[in-house]
Amino acid sequence: MANRGYDVVVDVDNEGDLGHTDLQEDLEFHSSNFDQPQGNSRSKIPSDLPAPVTANRSSNSSKRFLWTLAFYQQFFDVDTAEVLKRCTAALYPRANFLDVLDGNPDLYGPFWIATTVVAILFLTGTISGYLAKRGEGHFAYDFRLLSGAAGLIYGYTGVIPVALWGTLKWFGSESANVLECWALYGYANLIWIPVALVSWSPLTALNYAFVGVGFAMSALFLFRNLYPVLSATDVKTSKILLIIVVALHAGLAIAIKILFFAHGSPAAKKVVSGGDRDVGSRMLFRI
Repeated sequence: MANRGYDVVVDVDNEGDLGHTDLQEDLEFHSSNFDQPQGNSRSKIPSDLPAPVTANRSSNSSKRFLWTLAFYQQFFDVDTAEVLKRCTAALYPRANFLDVLDGNPDLYGPFWIATTVVAILFLTGTISGYLAKRGEGHFAYDFRLLSGAAGLIYGYTGVIPVALWGTLKWFGSESANVLECWALYGYANLIWIPVALVSWSPLTALNYAFVGVGFAMSALFLFRNLYPVLSATDVKTSKILLIIVVALHAGLAIAIKILFFAHGSPAAKKVVSGGDRDVGSRMLFRI
C-alpha cells in the first residue's frame, strides 16, 4: 500500500451540491499510473491552444526598416526563370506587362539590363569611333563614353520613373506604383542591347534605321503599359503625360545615336591638323 498511489473519484449529484455528498459511499479508490514510465504516458499539448505572446512580439520585431538589407532584399526577390520570362514579355509583348509582374515588381532585372546596356554602348561606341577615324592616325580610347553611357542610362531609368510616379500622385492617381514604373522603364531598355550590337556599322542610314526600330519598340511597350495607369487621370492630363513620355524616350534614342554611334552624325569630331589649328587660332585672335 505504501509503494502504490491511488486516484480519488468523487461522484457529484446533478445539482452539483458537494455539501450533501456521503463520502463513505461516494469515495472510490483506483490504481494510479504514476509508476508507469513517463516517456510513453506524457501527454501532448493540444494544438488548438493560442500562440504564446512572444510569437507576436517576434513577428512585430521582423519589420523591414530602410537601413536594413532586408528592406532592399524584397526588391530583388526573383529567380532567373522569372527574370527571363519578364525579358521575353518585354521583347515580345502579348499581355500587359503589369499582369506579368503579378504584383511583384523587381529591380534585379532593370539594374542588370541597364548595366549591360551601358557596357555595350561603350564597346560599340568605341568601335564606331574607330571606324569613323580609321586612317586618320593613332586611335585613342575615350573613356568618357563609359561615364556618359552610365549617366544617360542610369539617369533616365532612375529619374524619369520617379518623376512620372510623382506626377501621377499629384493628379490623384491611386494605381501608380514607383516600383512598377521602375520595372517598366528598366525592362524597356532591353531592346537597346540588340540595337547597340548592330549599330556600329559605318552606314549612317542603317544605324538610324536600327535606332528608329529600337525607339519604336520600346516606346510602344511603354505606351501600351502606361496607358491604363495614365488613364486614371483626366483625359487632357493623360494625353499630355503620354506625349511627354514619348518625347523623353525619343530624346533618349537621339542621344544614343549621336553620342555613341557618331559616324556621320553631327557629333563626329574630325581630327584637326597642325596647320589648320594654327590658321584657326589666328582667325580667332583677329576676331
